[in-house]
Amino acid sequence: MNKVTIIGAGSSFTKDIVVDMTNIANLGDDVIIGLIDLDPVRLDLARQLVEKVVSLAGRKWRVTASTDRKEVLPGSNFVINQIEVHGLQTVKYEYEIPLKYGVKQCIGDTLGPGGLFKTLRTLPAWLDIIRDIEAYCPECVILNYTNPMSAVTLATVKTTEIPVVGLCHSIQNTSAQLAKYLDIPYEELKWRAGGINHMSWFVELSRNGQDLYPELKERMKNPELLRRDPVRLDAMKYLGAFVSESSGHFSEYIPYYRKREDLLERHCGVGYNGGTGFYANNWPIWRQENDEQILRRISGQEEISFESSNEYAAVIMDAMINHTPKVIYGNVANTGLIDNLSNDGVVEVACLIDRNGIHPTHFGKLPEHLAALCRSNMAFFELAVTAVLNNDKEAAMHALMIDPLTSAVCSLDEIQSMFNELYEAEKPFIAELR
Repeated sequence: MNKVTIIGAGSSFTKDIVVDMTNIANLGDDVIIGLIDLDPVRLDLARQLVEKVVSLAGRKWRVTASTDRKEVLPGSNFVINQIEVHGLQTVKYEYEIPLKYGVKQCIGDTLGPGGLFKTLRTLPAWLDIIRDIEAYCPECVILNYTNPMSAVTLATVKTTEIPVVGLCHSIQNTSAQLAKYLDIPYEELKWRAGGINHMSWFVELSRNGQDLYPELKERMKNPELLRRDPVRLDAMKYLGAFVSESSGHFSEYIPYYRKREDLLERHCGVGYNGGTGFYANNWPIWRQENDEQILRRISGQEEISFESSNEYAAVIMDAMINHTPKVIYGNVANTGLIDNLSNDGVVEVACLIDRNGIHPTHFGKLPEHLAALCRSNMAFFELAVTAVLNNDKEAAMHALMIDPLTSAVCSLDEIQSMFNELYEAEKPFIAELR
């Protein structure tokens, strides 16, 4: 029997993961999919959708669902984390309060004020879940999709011996985008990347032994291409390597693009390319639209596609269950994998997956200036995780003080005031810090 349990089953990831599972060969009928969500309405939607996907795929798998994870976790071989903790109630606070201090976030779910308070909201709930995983399915593998990816994965490796890998789609998406930008077949693009989640660097980009960076820099002179990915292409021009996360996300992780209005206007554009308030103003709408789409799929008004996604969860299951080795990019503890990044942190590197589990590969050294940018983010994550693990309010405040965007805009006094205002606003949603 193979049992896959999804925590936070109301997420939009659930459908893709289950569809991907149905496309795994030789998985057989002895499969259980467990669904957990604290929202009974969204849990029921997820259950109906998963049951429909399983039925349409001709699989005889069993689907179980409960708001009580202790009923679902036992026997799980894989536990997928995709939780969201009080996001609807806090998204406006985390955008509007920093905005008063001049901090203009686009997404705000990884670094910055939004990323910090999402960490403070998410980790206590996730740590409680880890204790139950240890009690009810200690032989499982944890696949984490929840942002802030680095912080959640770091807290996991600090607090449990259960194997964990953080999964994202930025490496897959970016490598495919680069092939399109260069007008070459994806299978002919050779690339090598490493760093941290949302800030992995494509240190090699070639075709038939020819370096493609000169070509990419020439093509970015086309204003149309530059508009499609303004921050990443501009950063590549000066830093020498293309980064793995989108322009909107990436603009928040470094101090260069969001500290003045003229820079925002020149580089950040609108929407996902860096528009201020893009996530805060749209996420509640997207969540409602996701639920409405699930209803249409359940009722048959909208067809369910069975084309595999580019997510890694099912790739890992296939490799481990069917003994077919695969390579993914995963977020794992830096056990000497990237030489010039902290061994106390989490890095994103190529990982071999086989019947024995997850085997991260050695990357070597990043160019020092790129490593320095990663280290600034890793220090933020270390302080934010420490704040939760040690119940340390000062560590949380210090995380915000060294955040690249916040420190580029605000004085230390202003950052302290912003932190205190956010802390008071979110007291009902976070654990009290001392």
